[in-house]
Amino acid sequence: MKRTPLLYVVLAIILGSCARPVANFSLEGEEQVLSPIVFDNQSENATSYEWDFGDGNTSELAEPSHIYRQSGNYTISLKAINEKGKVRVAEKAVSIAPPKICLVEIETIHGSMLVELYDATPQHQDNFVKLAQEGYYDGLLFHRVIENFMIQGGDPKSKNAPSGQALGSGGPGYTIPAEFVDSLVHIKGAIAAARTGDAVNPQKRSSGSQFYIVHGRSVTEQDLARLEAQKGFRYTTRQKEAYLEYGGTPFLDRDYTVFGQVVEGFEVLDKLAAVPTDPRDRPKEDLKMKIRLIR
Repeated sequence: MKRTPLLYVVLAIILGSCARPVANFSLEGEEQVLSPIVFDNQSENATSYEWDFGDGNTSELAEPSHIYRQSGNYTISLKAINEKGKVRVAEKAVSIAPPKICLVEIETIHGSMLVELYDATPQHQDNFVKLAQEGYYDGLLFHRVIENFMIQGGDPKSKNAPSGQALGSGGPGYTIPAEFVDSLVHIKGAIAAARTGDAVNPQKRSSGSQFYIVHGRSVTEQDLARLEAQKGFRYTTRQKEAYLEYGGTPFLDRDYTVFGQVVEGFEVLDKLAAVPTDPRDRPKEDLKMKIRLIR
């Protein structure tokens, strides 16, 4: 068998080690907020990579994926680096479209929840978005937590409230008309407006800022049948299936306005609902929130 001369072998090794890297990549996926984008790395002669996605996030993976949480124009940069430290850079511009639905992110010390705000309840949606954009909720507490029931927050008096202070009576100085929608029910993760009781609020108007997120408990067919008889309405097949699968607080239906639903972060909801509380159901550790509009 004919052998390759040693000189050629040595030259090939030397030339290979001197080969300059080539940086190149393409994108796969929908260019929209919260939609994963996968990067197809087409670089050559590189042993390591440095990605900058243009939104403050980076990666050193060969073929990363990334999710943009705000719409806008971003410049993606890829550095392809060879074993000698030589670098080549490739850049591409990407325009990330806003989400097709109204979304807010609720940040806490136990993680974040992504919440859809329903178009079917426009007054509640508009009000919640307005307050979020103003930073109204930032630093407020989930001041009332009852596991297997709900977590409640949005009282402006809870900001920097000392331990033991009674909370739950504050608001922005106005209320919102009830927006009961037959298709919206209190399954686990539903976000609904708190309010004062029927005796002083027969119209069931919602608090201007306080809200709760349903944690809920298991629900049976018998529970739903009993509520249908008591309240004089019928659940749809889909609603029954949702209650039976996820649980919730159906006894609140048609009495409190449901205006949204957790779509991501149920494990965070479970953590928040399980924190130790005092006799007033206030968490012993302050559960501060920060809410921002995803746009």
